[in-house]
Amino acid sequence: MRDLLQIADLTAEDMAEILILSERGDLGRPLEGKGVALVFQKPSARTRNSMEMAVTQLGGHPVYIQKEEVGLGTRETAEDVARTLACFHQIIAARVTDHRDLVAMAAATETPILNLLSDTGHPLQALADLLTVKQLTGRLEGAHLAYVGDANNVCRSLAQACALVGANLTVASPDGYGLDETPDGVRQVADPAEAVTGAEIVYTDVWVSMGQDDETEVRRKAFADYCVDADLMAKSADAWFLHCLPAHRGEEVSAEVMDGPRSAVWRQAENRTHTARGALAWMMAR
Repeated sequence: MRDLLQIADLTAEDMAEILILSERGDLGRPLEGKGVALVFQKPSARTRNSMEMAVTQLGGHPVYIQKEEVGLGTRETAEDVARTLACFHQIIAARVTDHRDLVAMAAATETPILNLLSDTGHPLQALADLLTVKQLTGRLEGAHLAYVGDANNVCRSLAQACALVGANLTVASPDGYGLDETPDGVRQVADPAEAVTGAEIVYTDVWVSMGQDDETEVRRKAFADYCVDADLMAKSADAWFLHCLPAHRGEEVSAEVMDGPRSAVWRQAENRTHTARGALAWMMAR
């Protein structure tokens, strides 16, 4: 078994295998009688529900652990938390504020560590995104995606994933909010209209992520021209709309688009369970 801290940890072959596993309805019970620790420094509806269901479907027992119960980095070091949980669990999955905690946990134990979200990436969301794109367009290689808004952890993992499978991604962000690095096949622009022109998938996320509340007004001004509305979608190739959720209608996306016939956000949310199951089964097979 191995860690999955970032999409960059995967090869193209790994990605293909995980997606194949994600599409299969019955993967057996490779976690039969085994525990999976779910450490949440940050709350999440989709991540918790999808992971608990995925672990259960694979025959395992998910244990949800709130930040107060372990005090990651305060009550105990990240290394000691990992060593303790490794005494009881087959896999340790963690949703953390600082990616360095995941790296420290992985270095401290041979028990696989799965990133449920960190400040640098959201690999399980990217897996669900790719599965959704494949279902909607019939392919990944050569698919044309546009991401409009803050090039945050979700965007970074999406960019890495697109590069891995040969999909074309254009990211539109205001100055200062773009990607630090652009992988092969990924293009960075400032104009949302330029990004979505010809796109089959248009993707966005919130302008103000968890922990950025003090930047709310500054960010709203910076992203004022980056709302995905009907006018912007009309410049695409009759694109499907994706959002990792939760969404703020009237900010990064209009209600008309979010709730419209070309919105696939609920399929995308459902795919979080399928790809979590695929990733767990893949980790167990290593």
